[in-house]
Amino acid sequence: MLKRFFRYIRALLMGKLDQMEDPEIIINESLREMREIQIKNREKAVQAITQKNNLQNLVSQEEKICADLESKATTALKQGNRDLALQLLREKGQHDATLANMKTSLQQAIDTSEGVKLAIQRAEEQFRVKTAEALALKANMKQAQIQIAISKALDSLQSDETSQSWDRAEERIRNMQAEAQARNEVAGTSINSKLAALQDTQVDAQAEQALSDLETKLGLSTPQPAAQTTANVSTGATAPETDVEKQLNELETKIQQTQTGGANTTGAGT
Repeated sequence: MLKRFFRYIRALLMGKLDQMEDPEIIINESLREMREIQIKNREKAVQAITQKNNLQNLVSQEEKICADLESKATTALKQGNRDLALQLLREKGQHDATLANMKTSLQQAIDTSEGVKLAIQRAEEQFRVKTAEALALKANMKQAQIQIAISKALDSLQSDETSQSWDRAEERIRNMQAEAQARNEVAGTSINSKLAALQDTQVDAQAEQALSDLETKLGLSTPQPAAQTTANVSTGATAPETDVEKQLNELETKIQQTQTGGANTTGAGT
């Protein structure tokens, strides 16, 4: 904990606290700390097992000493040397007391070493679980980063601006259509357009006259008198005529006379 605290302080002083808060860095840091603790626990376990093995050797040596003293005491008694046997048994008693204490310490060392082994085994299992969880967390983090990147990419499309661009395009098209209509209206008011329209009217009138003549020739209809139209034209205007109107009236009269003459010729032929 103190090392982590000092690392955070160092990162803060170096302006890298944001980097230290990166989830991947935190996960890797936690795994590294767990590995360090596991290594330290292994060293402690090695020390505990070493002490247990040393005690085991001392107990074995003490048992040999006790057995040797008892054997010598037995030999002394067989030789009738009771005082020597008593002295040897007294020495053996001291070693027996020491052996009892050493066996107690050995049992404690055995229990401690077994507990350390179990703790190391559990720590290793926990480390494997945490490693698997770390891989899953990193995968989830990568997936979340991809989703965030996709969301940012979609947000960068800026639908509001797209709608505004669409509206500007529609408005521009409407303006272009209105301009085209205006140009058509201006073209319709020009002399050339009027002359073109007049020419179209003349062509239509000639076609109608030809059709009427053909119907009369075939006996499908009777010719219509044009006198009334001429009378209407001659009596139509009483106001003073301008030069243009006079020319227009003369042209109309000429056209009516031509149409009347054509009709009369057709009637005589039949």
